[in-house]
Amino acid sequence: MTDVFVWDERLGIPLPQLPRDFETYTDSEQAAILLRWEEIRGTIPDRVKQIERVIIFKQEQLNVEDDFVTSCRLNSEIADLASTINELHLWFRVNQDMDARAAHH
Repeated sequence: MTDVFVWDERLGIPLPQLPRDFETYTDSEQAAILLRWEEIRGTIPDRVKQIERVIIFKQEQLNVEDDFVTSCRLNSEIADLASTINELHLWFRVNQDMDARAAHH
């Protein structure tokens, strides 16, 4: 079942790429998918912390940067990293929805 997870370079985690609706998988397949997702989901807080450290580093660079073009680049990179954190938070919440659906079957 691990073939339904595809590495996302930007987020730094594998994401589910289910070729069909979750409900069409057998109970054991669903359980395997949920187990694997829970393992991946557990790595998200550490991934967020890694990105936060990079943001802090870039903010420190920005605080002392006098070159306008470099400042703009750093601001853009910080915004991209913050967007990545936001998306990771969204993916972290996906499991709650999947668990709720699985519990109702």
